[in-house]
Amino acid sequence: MINGWPGLVAGPAEELVEDSLVLLDHLGDARRLVDVGSGGGLPGLPLKIARPDLVVTLVEADQAKAAFLIQACVRLELAGVEILARRAEDVGRDPQYREVFDVAVARALARMPTLVELCLPLVRVGGTLLAQKTEKADVAGARHAIEVLGGSLETVVPAPSTARTSGTVVVVHKMSPTPAAYPRRPGTPSRKPLHN
Repeated sequence: MINGWPGLVAGPAEELVEDSLVLLDHLGDARRLVDVGSGGGLPGLPLKIARPDLVVTLVEADQAKAAFLIQACVRLELAGVEILARRAEDVGRDPQYREVFDVAVARALARMPTLVELCLPLVRVGGTLLAQKTEKADVAGARHAIEVLGGSLETVVPAPSTARTSGTVVVVHKMSPTPAAYPRRPGTPSRKPLHN
């Protein structure tokens, strides 16, 4: 189904699904998962199919992509999936979603400092952010942003797949509440990332 939506994904669907499933080993006993910048539903939908017990929220600001996600969930008969056609900055400030998720996942969303600001406000204290990156991603450059937002860089795990031979999973634990100032206004995290 994902192949039939022009411009939604770059690459063969089977490889992209396999790439999404590298996160399964890192979910632990998580119950509530948020996929930030879900696009074509990766990695959120494959994780939901593999772990039906998960309650999944897909955040996708692009209205056409969000419409696809709604159709995909209907066709796949998936229950327990919520699609938010909103910017991650706005969702991160909404009391209904702020610091309530056990785990946040992101794939091909943004550079690490920006990704952290968009995702960590959604993760509860004690929860985890799982960012799919490649070996060349500048994870060290996001250390300051991670600490400012209440996180702690746990590890970077090699997670190769057919789609990404140099794939990694960056694991960030949420240690303390994110300060009220974050996330900043829509667009600011990408224009002015929190640097070391």
